[in-house]
Amino acid sequence: MATRLLSFPNPVNEVAARLVAAGVVALSAVELATGQHWLLIPLAYGFVARVLTGPKLSPLGQFVTRIAVPRLPFAPRPVPGPPKRFAQGIGAALTTIALAAWVAGAPTLADVLVGMLVVAATLESVFGLCLGCKAFALLMRVGVIPESVCRECADISSRQQREITAGRTT
Repeated sequence: MATRLLSFPNPVNEVAARLVAAGVVALSAVELATGQHWLLIPLAYGFVARVLTGPKLSPLGQFVTRIAVPRLPFAPRPVPGPPKRFAQGIGAALTTIALAAWVAGAPTLADVLVGMLVVAATLESVFGLCLGCKAFALLMRVGVIPESVCRECADISSRQQREITAGRTT
């Protein structure tokens, strides 16, 4: 039971990932615009929940996967899960450190970290450019992350062939 709960989907629907990123942008922008640093609590919780369980324990993840995505006219676009989980981990680290900075009386540091998050989440949601996924690929290429973590990521030729077949190019 605990292993099923503490699992991350693989593959991940990129449409859902981009919508979650848009939700992160919205909540982060509200936090920055209003100075309501308590919003770091749901932001950090959401990232930690998504790292541990995918969308299962994330209110934003649940809304996106159960309500928003099924109502959209976009076909699912499966992408490997491990890089997306890595990206969620970076978001969890940024928001947790931002929350700790705010609690410790350093709201400017918290805002800088949230600003970094806004940039990354905007790139993901608007352009489909996942900085965490790019970092994951680089770490795989230099051998820090073993190929066994994401066989599909390591086998770029088969992924490129599927994208060409589907009418997409990288």
